[in-house]
Amino acid sequence: QVQLVESGGGVVQPGGSLRVSCTASTFSLYDYPVGWFRQAPGKEREGVACVKSREGSTTYADSVQGRFTISRDKAKNTVYLEMKGLKPEDTANYHCATDFFGYCSKNGSLIVEGYGQDYWGQGTQVTVSS
Repeated sequence: QVQLVESGGGVVQPGGSLRVSCTASTFSLYDYPVGWFRQAPGKEREGVACVKSREGSTTYADSVQGRFTISRDKAKNTVYLEMKGLKPEDTANYHCATDFFGYCSKNGSLIVEGYGQDYWGQGTQVTVSS
């Protein structure tokens, strides 16, 4: 069973930093593109960062460019999202996803190709508040 599990969310003050993680247990995240998304109450889901399979280049949404960094550890089969300079508007549920046939868009979204091979985690809550 394909499963993605996120961890590392929490409450942080404005300007602070946080790192969230995405782990898979039944396949290698290295072999497929992985995207981080976020969704705040009452808002649409937004793709914020994406890492391409194998060669590992990254793309970001304009809203997080320069503040967020997506990376991966092949040995740990984990993809990270390092967030710095957090703002209250970054408050959301963050979740990772992969699609065996997908790709990363130029603005940080994982594009799902619709072949039913996309997998999503349950998410981890990030709250930025003083």
